[in-house]
Amino acid sequence: MLRQSWFFESLIRRVTLQTKDLYQPMKVDLENHELLKFRLRLAGSSMAKIARSLGISQSSVTVVSQGYRRSHRVQREIADQLGTTPQQFFPDRYEAEEGMKTGHS
Repeated sequence: MLRQSWFFESLIRRVTLQTKDLYQPMKVDLENHELLKFRLRLAGSSMAKIARSLGISQSSVTVVSQGYRRSHRVQREIADQLGTTPQQFFPDRYEAEEGMKTGHS
């Protein structure tokens, strides 16, 4: 029993150390969310229209827009509706991913 406990504790420590650098906390940005909603309205679209076009719930689009969750598909659709790129509206999300790919923080 003691040996199993030691093994699992050791395993947990290794996994924690290996994934520590990969963890990027989500950045919630309600100001950007409101700006996106405003720009979508000006463009004749909305979060609800995006949700319908993707076949997902409006709340799924909202949580991505607010920064609670990430979805390249949703971010791309928002950007497409506004005639731009996801990187323009969600730069911090893409900078973090680029850093992880190149091994930088």
